[in-house]
Amino acid sequence: MFYIVSTWETDWKTDSGVTVHYADVYNKKHRDDMTKEISGIAAYMGKDNNFYSPFYRHITIEGWATRDENIINSRFEIAFEDVRNAFETFLKNRPKNRPFVLAGFSQGGKVVVELLKIMPEDVYRQLVAAYVLGYKVTPADTLASANIKAALGPDDIGVTICYNSVSDVKYIQPVVAAPCAFCINPVNWRTDDVPATLHDTITVSVAQKEKVLIVKGYSGSEYAPIMGFLNVGDFHSCEPWLYKECLEKNIKNRIEIFRKNRL
Repeated sequence: MFYIVSTWETDWKTDSGVTVHYADVYNKKHRDDMTKEISGIAAYMGKDNNFYSPFYRHITIEGWATRDENIINSRFEIAFEDVRNAFETFLKNRPKNRPFVLAGFSQGGKVVVELLKIMPEDVYRQLVAAYVLGYKVTPADTLASANIKAALGPDDIGVTICYNSVSDVKYIQPVVAAPCAFCINPVNWRTDDVPATLHDTITVSVAQKEKVLIVKGYSGSEYAPIMGFLNVGDFHSCEPWLYKECLEKNIKNRIEIFRKNRL
């Protein structure tokens, strides 16, 4: 399991007063912040799996708050370089015939999409599935690589799982969720609009045009708004946590199917 964390840090200044737009992997607080998410994800995605998740110079929340894709993509180059190097180390140290799962949340989901684009064919053949949580897979992304194939159910392998959760389509934040080429419901693993019930009171369905999850019966109040544009009608911060039982079960299922069919 190779997992990439989301955005944790805000802009900060060096001792000389220079503003930095990236997390500092040598800063204990920044590492501790990333570890909070890594530990929580490892508790369910790492069960029975070897779990690897790198610290990296992720871009700060201020970059995302610009909602300017040019700024985000320009700064993202450094973040992606770190994870690409970590992924190469991961590949060198894992047994060559051992399958792997790729997953990331938010900024980490963007990294997953970009890793898929540059993934060699022999590596892709060992991919059980890629989970893009709380980030978009655009139509352009799907055209950029044959490695990006939409999951159509709970059992397909070598596919990409993608979803974003909102209370209403009017709350879609394009910087993370649009345009999106596909979406799957992680509760019932359907791509149509048939709703699923989660935790007895929450209803989850896929908006067919917008390719996002519509979530009813859930307030998301445990997550504070982020700079006035995330967790405001959308449920961005919940993505790897609200559905974690579903994700844990599905990862295990796809691994078992991969082993039966490919090994």
